[in-house]
Amino acid sequence: MISRYFQLAFLLVLTTTGKSQTTTDKWDLQRCVQYAFTNNISVRQADLQSRFSELTYKQNRAAQYPNLNLSSSAGYNFGRSENPTTGVLVDNNFLNAGVQMQSQVNLFNFFSQRRTIESSEYSWQADKEQVKKAQDDVAINVAVAYLQILLGREQTNITAVQIQQTTAQLEITRKRVDAGTLPELNAAELEAQLARDSAAYVTAGATVQQYILQMKALLNLDAGQPFDIVTPVIRGIPIEPLAELQPELVFASAMANLPQQKVNQLRLLAAQKNVAANKATLYPTISAFGSLSSNYVNTKLPIGSQVIAPTNAYVNVAGLDYFVQAPSFVQTGERSTPLGKQLSNNFSQNIGIGLRIPIFNGRAARTNWDRSKLQVKQWELTNEQDTMTLKQDIYRAYNDATAALNKFSANKKAVETSQRAYDYAQKRYEVALLSTLELLTSQNNLLRARIDLLYTEYDYIFKMKLLEFYKGQGIKL
Repeated sequence: MISRYFQLAFLLVLTTTGKSQTTTDKWDLQRCVQYAFTNNISVRQADLQSRFSELTYKQNRAAQYPNLNLSSSAGYNFGRSENPTTGVLVDNNFLNAGVQMQSQVNLFNFFSQRRTIESSEYSWQADKEQVKKAQDDVAINVAVAYLQILLGREQTNITAVQIQQTTAQLEITRKRVDAGTLPELNAAELEAQLARDSAAYVTAGATVQQYILQMKALLNLDAGQPFDIVTPVIRGIPIEPLAELQPELVFASAMANLPQQKVNQLRLLAAQKNVAANKATLYPTISAFGSLSSNYVNTKLPIGSQVIAPTNAYVNVAGLDYFVQAPSFVQTGERSTPLGKQLSNNFSQNIGIGLRIPIFNGRAARTNWDRSKLQVKQWELTNEQDTMTLKQDIYRAYNDATAALNKFSANKKAVETSQRAYDYAQKRYEVALLSTLELLTSQNNLLRARIDLLYTEYDYIFKMKLLEFYKGQGIKL
């Protein structure tokens, strides 16, 4: 029974060690964060939105220049229809073609376009800052996942040491039971404890794998791809003194550096420019236009000669008879005007001024103006709410960091006292002055104290790193 539990624990340790050795390419936090900046789905979606905004800005900027369009058409007319080159109704079937070039430019109400351009530019700048906001969010999530993996592995190491201690105690106890100095119950209790320790080790290892899968999801890596992280010395992670991370100082730095605050300010500016653009739509619009056009029709004209023939009729003039002659047209062929000549003959030009005065359009323009003013109010409230939330988060992070530091100091003392208690209990157990149940209770107290110390240490590190992030120092270990 002893060898079976010991072999199981030893096999688990070898399996974990073998997996870590097969993955030689280990990722540190900086590499994880940089990779997430490029490959995380949320960051890439924010980048796409920024590109859409850039296209909108470029389109609005180009709309202030004159447009120029070329159009053409061709068709075949049957029966009575109008000749487009003469405007006369004819009964001939004919092929017709036309070409036209048009241009238009806005002369007055230019400020509507100008403010629209400025609004779209601010929106583009806001979306670029939104990309940085998405990167910051991903960086925090990656740091949390990274620390969770480290914490899970430390917990796994503690449970592995617990297995070794319980296995050693079980071997000593088994020898005494075989020698008849201890009852079989002592060995059974230690075997049950070893089973619980092995189950805790398996659970800790599975938890680490879950954290690794979460990290892969953040990095947009394939779930089956080998992945491992660098394990830094936890006590060697640089942490800025808490005295230099006072809430007001951190808040002032966050207001100047965090992308979310810049996003809100740029959205507010864009909304204000949009108000001016919508107000300008209430005024008249004057535009200039011009066009060039020409047409072609392939109607055939008859070719022939005029013939004069005598008739039987005559007239008497001054006593003299004159026979009446009748002219007639003899068609000898057909012809059509060449394409180039028709296009030249039918070439026309057109220029003009257009005036558009909004009088009544179902209150659409004024409603858009009123709606845009409400959007300004909405962004002002959003900015105020986010500023308040940011300040509360910073103060909460500072208080949490202070509490985590106190808990960490208290848990260090708890581990020290639990270690001394366990050492005393083990010595008393060796001389049969302590029961197995009391020894296991002392051992479990030490295990809980070590795990609590780990949690508070990592929690303290994360809270301090969060304050450093708010201060504008980024995420680093």
